[in-house]
Parts: sequence; structure tokens; C-alpha cells
Amino acid sequence: MNIKSTDMKIKRILIANRGEIAVRIIKTAARMKISTIVIKTAVEPNAMYVSMADIVYDNTEDTSDIPVFLNIDKLIEIAGKTNADAVHPGYGFLAENAYFAQKCIDNNIIFIGPSPDAIYKMGNKTIARRIALASGIPMAIGSEGNIGNEDEAMAVAGKIGYPVIIKAASGGGGRGMRIVRNPEEMERMFIIASKEAETAFNDPSVFIEKYIENPKHIEFQILGDTAGNIIHLGERDCSIQRKHQKLLEEAPSVALDEELRKTMGNMAVRIAAAVNYYSAGTVEFLLDSDKNFYFMEMNTRIQVEHPVTEIVTGIDLIEQQILVANGDKLKIRQNDVNLTGWAIECRINAEDVQSGFAPVPGKIENLSLPSAPYIRVDTGVQAGSSVVANYDSMIAKLIISGRDRKDAIRNCKMALDKVWIKGTKTTLPFFRMLVRNQKFLNGDFTTAFIEKDLDKYFLSSEYEEMLAAWLATKLFIEENFLEDSIQVDFEHTSEMSPWLLNKRINQF
Repeated sequence: MNIKSTDMKIKRILIANRGEIAVRIIKTAARMKISTIVIKTAVEPNAMYVSMADIVYDNTEDTSDIPVFLNIDKLIEIAGKTNADAVHPGYGFLAENAYFAQKCIDNNIIFIGPSPDAIYKMGNKTIARRIALASGIPMAIGSEGNIGNEDEAMAVAGKIGYPVIIKAASGGGGRGMRIVRNPEEMERMFIIASKEAETAFNDPSVFIEKYIENPKHIEFQILGDTAGNIIHLGERDCSIQRKHQKLLEEAPSVALDEELRKTMGNMAVRIAAAVNYYSAGTVEFLLDSDKNFYFMEMNTRIQVEHPVTEIVTGIDLIEQQILVANGDKLKIRQNDVNLTGWAIECRINAEDVQSGFAPVPGKIENLSLPSAPYIRVDTGVQAGSSVVANYDSMIAKLIISGRDRKDAIRNCKMALDKVWIKGTKTTLPFFRMLVRNQKFLNGDFTTAFIEKDLDKYFLSSEYEEMLAAWLATKLFIEENFLEDSIQVDFEHTSEMSPWLLNKRINQF
């Protein structure tokens, strides 16, 4: 569902971001005939996104200790120099920074996102909890505000009852979070969480909630305009995660029926309305085994996992963000939203699964990403790209669709078996194992799945070396012989992929 504005004030967008999300924004802007500006950095001067934009601002001479994507004054300066009408912050970096949003507005630059007020209120978790409580949103019991010291933390936890979870008041992404199961752990965990929050978000403030054991992590996609129209686009299940960080997301969720979907969706819209929310956003909940749900937080930006919602709704969320920022009213009503089929997203990261998903920076020497009607690949890298330690370790998002969940998983197996990346370790072995795990296939998993339910974190195969050799041969022939009109039926021969042979041999 692509809906164009008849009066576009936004004609040139500065993308205050990099990597996959920069590429993603460029693609939608191009379809809307909007020019894009990106920033070339010394860290990755040959990045894929740089080659795709209309205008490139060369910042390779910048010797500042502050990365340009975190330097508000520099970004405002670049927007002015390049005559940008608007700034899209993507996700991460300054995407949820109320001061940055306000600085854009003060300099007559359209911020493609919600209001600074909404960012601030929802970005501060203690304020968000108060708003949710006042709005009648179900929540886990917890501290009324931030916790000042270990003694106060002990008192609050004693009142709530263990286990509890300490959370950073600012930020997200699993940082500044620690589970505490008994009083003996509290002092150490409080200090760790507070220091981690200060390092990550420049704010040591933390609060405490009752810890919900083994929940599902369910989030609702929100979309609103400046006229007060707010809808939800259904849910995503983000329960497959490690260290409170997501690895796989799917839409919709096996845990929700239509009645529960409607109830949770209405609650998500209600809390968004409480802060006059507009643009795209996500309201996150925990769902326990008795189908009770609890408000966690609201992310005031586009999410990494937004493609699965786009697939099951047919709505381009980046386009909607731009249209709302342009001043357009939503042309989509709640009754227009229909969830069709199923979608799964695998985050292929440069990480060593066997070492606790530790990041593995390095150069991607070669990669082969599959193509099919049921496959969407969002990536910001190509052969020769480097995964640098300065930024996140994402290589690509493999997004798979199907008629239903069973079909989507079947398609996901085939797609994963056809991905090949040389030069760095990745999360591919984990996903190949996951889509063959019976608990996952049954939909019977929670946020504790990786820690408690897996006897192994990866799928190993004696055919991995054969696969690498086969793909290298395929690449060599393509590069050296196809120009001489030698015809090779790779579509047919790909059926003999060693990964697929392995699949058949092991009867996966």
C-alpha cells in the first residue's frame, strides 16, 4: 500500500545514519522521488549506502572523538550546508534523542519522527510507567520512580518480592538490565546496571520491576499523524533473544488470538494517544503463560524488525513516516489493516555463536544471498565490505514470507541453506539450528528459550567445506566464463547444495 502525497514539502532528506537502515530509507525515498543525502566517514568510506545516495557529504577529514552520527551540532551543520528539508534518524544513534529532534525543529528542519515531547516522555522509562499507569495500561509492579542507591533497591525488592529486574531509566537494547533473584545479588547487580546505563546512555538512573518469568515478548507497531489519528498494524513476536537483544522476529504471533490482539492493540494505541504520538513507533509488552500482558516500554522510532510488519500488512512504514512528517493525514484506518500470511526475520550478524554471540569484526570476502519471491534481504554490505568494531555487527536481515507460519518456516529453511558468507563468523549456524528445533516449530518458546531450552546453539555440518567449495566454483564460473556464453543451469544445480543434501540426509 503505497500512498503518495499531493503536496511534498520534503524534497531532500539527510539520513543521519549508516548501514542497512540508510539503504532502506534511500530505496523508499527514491520511489517517492525524494533526494537523499548521506555522510561518508573515514571509518567506512566505501560503505554500500554511500554509493546509493543522490548526495554524499564527505566527512572523512573529521578527526573528532565524537562519531558524526552522535554529533548533533555537526549534523545540523551538514543539513544546512546540503539544503536538507528534513532529517531521518533511522534507528540507534540519535533516533530517540529529544534534544536532537528539537534542534532540527529550531533550525527549520523537519524531523522525520515523533515530537520531542513524546520522545522524552516515552524515552524515560520511569515517566513512561507513570503515563501507562494513569492510562490504565497493565504493568508489572515496580518502583514509583528511579532508585537512588543499593539500600533503596533492597527495600523496594523486598516489598515487591524476588525475582526483580533492574532497568536503565533511559535507553534500551538490553543495556543497563540485570535480573536479581535474591538479596545477596542486589548490591552487585545494582552497581553493574547503573554503571552500564551511565556508559550507554550517559544516565546512571535505574528503576526496578517485578521480573516476569519466561514470558513472550510481544510488540505492537503504531502509526499516527499530527491530526491525532493513531492506529496499530498488529504485533510482532520478538521472544527469540539473547542478553535481552533480539535475534529473530515474526509477525503475527502464535500466542495471540483475534480477541487478545484487539485488546493489546487498543492498549498500545491508548498509550500512544496519551503523549499525542505521531510517526511510526512500537509499544512493547510481556505476555505471561496465563495470557496476562504487561507494558514494558515504547520505542519512538522505526524498529530493526519493521520489515515483517510491512510484509503482512503491505504498508511501507518508511513512506508513512515521511508522509506524516510532511504534514499528511493517515489515509489508513484501523479497519483497513489486514494481516495476510506470515513473515520471519533473521538478523544475520557478524558474531561468534559458540562464544556467546560475541561480535566478530572483519572483512566480508565473499557473500551469496538468495533471491526468490518469498525472500527479502535488507543489507548495507556487499563483498569487500568490512564489519567494523565502531558500529553494530549486522550484516543483513533475511526476511521470509509464507502463506502461514509452517510455510514461512519451510521457506526460511531453504533460504538459510542458500546463504554463504566468507570472511567472518555469523549467526547463520544458529538460525539453521533454530528452524529445525521442535520447540520453535511448535511456537512453544519464550524469552528464556536460548538460555534454558537449547542443548546446542548452532547447527554444524560435515558438508560445510563442500558448500564453500561449491559456491566458490559457482562464483568463479560466473565471473570468468558466462561472458563467453557458456550456459550453466545454476537454478537446477543449486538443488544439490551440500546444505540441502545434509538436510535430506539428516531428515530435517
